[in-house]
Amino acid sequence: MRYLNEQLESLAYQVIGAAIEVHKVLGAGFLEEVYHKALREEFIMRGISYKFEHPIKVLYKGRSVGEGKLDFLVGDSLIVELKAVQNLTPLHEAQVLSYLKMTNYPLALLINFNVPLLRDGIKRIILSS
Repeated sequence: MRYLNEQLESLAYQVIGAAIEVHKVLGAGFLEEVYHKALREEFIMRGISYKFEHPIKVLYKGRSVGEGKLDFLVGDSLIVELKAVQNLTPLHEAQVLSYLKMTNYPLALLINFNVPLLRDGIKRIILSS
């Protein structure tokens, strides 16, 4: 397993705090797009550097075969993928793991806002070395 540096852990902690604030204010039940917009506003208010819908190349055997988009790339090192679904599935986790593999970033947060308590909707996904 990869060692995650203190700076990345701190960034993840800040993002989780921002997501908790969004969930505290809005609660569950909105479309994913609403949470995207609210989280962007919260990042701005907290001074958290991010890129929204950041494009990534999808490679197959070293050749570009398409493009994906990260919901958020925070601090140029942390992938944040948002969902507003009844339950996170293994497919959601596989999507995020694929993003980690394509970018070689070590950590992603998969956040599902459609839960009563947000802590139950957050998954940390680490790229194994």
